[in-house]
Amino acid sequence: MNDKMPNRLINEKSPYLLQHAYNPVNWYPWGQEAFDEASRMNKPIFLSLGYSTCHWCHVMERESFEDDEVAALLNRYFISIKVDREERPDVDHLYMAFCQALTESGGWPLTIMMTPEKKPFFAGTYFPKTERYGYKGMLELLEQVGTLWATNELKLRESADQIVAAVHTGRSVPNKTSPVSSNLKETSESIRSWGNEVISQAYSVLDQSFDSRYGGFGSAPKFPTPHTLTFLLRYGKDHPQDRAREIVRKTLDGMALGGIYDHVGFGFARYSTDDKWLVPHFEKMLYDNALLALAYLESYQATNFSKDAQIAQEIFTYVLRDMTSPEGGFYSAEDADAEGEEGKFHVWTPQEVEAVLDKELAAKYCAVYDITPKGNFEGKNIPNLLLGKIKQIAQENSLSEEEILQSLESARQALFNTREKRVHPHKDDKILTAWNGLMIAALAKGAQVLGDTSYLKAAERATDFVLTQLRRSDGRLMARYREGDTAYLGYLDDYAFLIWGLLELYSANGKPEVLQTILELQKQQDSLFFDEQVGGYYLTGSDAEELLFRPKESYDGALPSGNSITALNLLRLARLTGDEHWEQKAQQQLLDFRTVLEEHPSGYTAFIQAIQYALHPSQELILAGSLNSTELPEMRKLFFSEFRPYSSVLYQEGSISDIVPWLHDYPVEPDQTTAYLCENFTCQRPVHQLDDFQALLNNS
Repeated sequence: MNDKMPNRLINEKSPYLLQHAYNPVNWYPWGQEAFDEASRMNKPIFLSLGYSTCHWCHVMERESFEDDEVAALLNRYFISIKVDREERPDVDHLYMAFCQALTESGGWPLTIMMTPEKKPFFAGTYFPKTERYGYKGMLELLEQVGTLWATNELKLRESADQIVAAVHTGRSVPNKTSPVSSNLKETSESIRSWGNEVISQAYSVLDQSFDSRYGGFGSAPKFPTPHTLTFLLRYGKDHPQDRAREIVRKTLDGMALGGIYDHVGFGFARYSTDDKWLVPHFEKMLYDNALLALAYLESYQATNFSKDAQIAQEIFTYVLRDMTSPEGGFYSAEDADAEGEEGKFHVWTPQEVEAVLDKELAAKYCAVYDITPKGNFEGKNIPNLLLGKIKQIAQENSLSEEEILQSLESARQALFNTREKRVHPHKDDKILTAWNGLMIAALAKGAQVLGDTSYLKAAERATDFVLTQLRRSDGRLMARYREGDTAYLGYLDDYAFLIWGLLELYSANGKPEVLQTILELQKQQDSLFFDEQVGGYYLTGSDAEELLFRPKESYDGALPSGNSITALNLLRLARLTGDEHWEQKAQQQLLDFRTVLEEHPSGYTAFIQAIQYALHPSQELILAGSLNSTELPEMRKLFFSEFRPYSSVLYQEGSISDIVPWLHDYPVEPDQTTAYLCENFTCQRPVHQLDDFQALLNNS
């Protein structure tokens, strides 16, 4: 029991807000009550944004928000508001833009001071209680701003007006082009004329920044950015003479060997704090693991390198074991900290390993996984394979590498079982539509590539959960579910990422109702989010709370942007349905963002994958027959055994012809599966046997 008096956050569902519910700070959630109180008392607003698994958010809470001295100043001078950035990405995007404009940096916790009208005059990130390491202290900062508001409020208000005007004018938006020509071929040639140059420039920048020693790009900290790797896989397929495939191989291997990968319980941490992927920031995010699973699966398709398939399978093991709700939705994240220490749950000493394993096996495990008395992280050890000791240990023990790996797997399982008894990091158990869409895409892709029906069932179950619990009766998507409570109107990413997931799900299960849902969601997305004046899609719907301005994102950061994924979704929808409306929408999306793509191509590697898709001739596989037949799953698995990033799969079954009228021309033949392979609007002869289908693919 907590004997402290709670503040208003006690009534919220967000795990992040609930972490702050017993702070002595008089926190408000974002809402009209807080803004009315700020206006009534004429106090500035102290806005703090973060998320529940954020290490430096925890540090700032311990140092400042749990401190009575700091709380007294906040309560005296400010109306204080806490926001979970994962529940309110619109508020986060807006005020992060102000922070980046004012400080040329950003991150979380995000700290904003603003007028009661929500106009910021000060921005920063982490601040200690007292001045340290060049950071201004909270005590000094709050006293200064509180006094300044009391003595020179007009100056702060004028400053806020100037900041808002400058950021609103300078924010990155697409340049509206003239409407797409009704001649789709003519527009395609226009896109080809500049699109190939954008693709080449993006590759050139990545090639120059590639770390040939450890993989990845640039120096520490290193983020996985899986969409950059999937762009390079496509580039490598189209330009085999360049080293794109080598870049992907080195990076995927480096991450899988390093400490950024959890070698005991599986799954990837958010980023590496060093160049060689050894020391992670230990928090695990659902979206990273979904996107990395997709990257490893695509690499497996492209190279047939079995380790890629293994890593994808292990990611799914982690997610289905630790990050799945009883109802089938996926949780958001796991914290870096346990018992107040970063990484405590994940690190080992030789003595701890020896207490679990017999002496001989412990010695092998410690040698292979770099567990030493000295340690590689604050005196303890992050298990990793960067030293490449398996071959040496095998020779020393007169065993094959396979035998060593088998014995080490039993060691891993024993260590995992022991680790389960430790105090676990906090798990953020809210369920976000957008991130669930990404994991649905990954699992459905896993079912396609690996032929594992358990992944398909998990993807279908999560889809049922989202469409039941996070979709209103009028079809409107919502953003967050937790403990029976659904909240916040869905954002662009919720629509774009879920549609992506459903496109992969349709490729895996062929159910017409999935394609029907995709069409419904895309039409609703266009109605709610499309900017008719300038082009592109806003982050918030036309029915959302009005902020200082509607954010619009296209940059592909840790996550690809909703605008990037929408461009690819529209192209895939056009190929699936044959409807020129979607083709026209997709082309408009590419043209509207041309300027930002040309200015900084390597920052838009997810968006550029839509250009790559648009520039390739279409290839469609139509499988006509019962989804429950023996041949159809075998043909599908054969098709997905190779990397075909520009292909579509359709299933002539059930009511699909009502959704895709052109499929009437591809009849279902009684008691057999028929495969039609069409390329660039020309179809090969239909085949029924697996051998004939293989020959057809070999010649395509």
